[in-house]
Amino acid sequence: MTWKSIGIFDSGVGGLTVLREIMQALPQEDTLYFGDTARVPYGTKSPETVTRYAGEIASFLVKRDIKLLVVACNTASAVALPSLKRQLTIPVVGVIEPGARRAIEVTRTGRIGVIGTTGTIRSSAYTRAIKRLKPDAEVLTRACPLFVPLAEEGWVDNHVARLTAQTYLQELKEAAVDTLVLGCTHYPLLKQMIADVMGPGVNLVDSAEETARTVAAILADKKLLRPRAEKGNHNYFVSDIPAGFVRVGNRFLGGKLGDVFQVSLDEEEESI
Repeated sequence: MTWKSIGIFDSGVGGLTVLREIMQALPQEDTLYFGDTARVPYGTKSPETVTRYAGEIASFLVKRDIKLLVVACNTASAVALPSLKRQLTIPVVGVIEPGARRAIEVTRTGRIGVIGTTGTIRSSAYTRAIKRLKPDAEVLTRACPLFVPLAEEGWVDNHVARLTAQTYLQELKEAAVDTLVLGCTHYPLLKQMIADVMGPGVNLVDSAEETARTVAAILADKKLLRPRAEKGNHNYFVSDIPAGFVRVGNRFLGGKLGDVFQVSLDEEEESI
């Protein structure tokens, strides 16, 4: 029997934190990862443009016979998920819903903080998702745009990173949130430092972890899991030269990145 892969995409390297959690939760599964490095970042682009990009990437991955698609990008999850779910016959999992669900499970006071990129925070996607599940929740949000370059530079716990975190998180600390959602796929790299700044009374919700849990549950429910004895293979595609992706990606995956192939989505469309 040939087992299909899990498809995962992001605008760049951030989604590798989601891939890492999936690899840990489901080591037997094959994965195909696409990083749209030629068109990163998505947060500054219109919802229509992001939806179009997401559709092109989904088409690329579906042609490679995936059994489930993970939208490992908060911006694309916020705007493109409904369109992808309409277009595709396979399950589509975003990163926002799992994080919101977990936040509701662990909060004691209903005061939930969400940090993310400017685009994700502006979209109010997490606030809407949390309020859908718990209408009386109080959701406080803060955009932390500098966390992305800090994570990519590997500055996850130095003086600059700590000062940046203290500045960004001060309002949320003062507001006494008891749960904080890491609403960007880069932020798990800064998790320990964010936890230190927020203090021991605050639950951190890692959307990457929760997304991996959701993927495992869906595949189990649909009886699509590979046998545990198997060992997964992982393939990587990018839309621009791989060098930068490889350098930062190894940091995100702990030096386990395999071959990375550059592909042109335009050529893919022409070859259909």
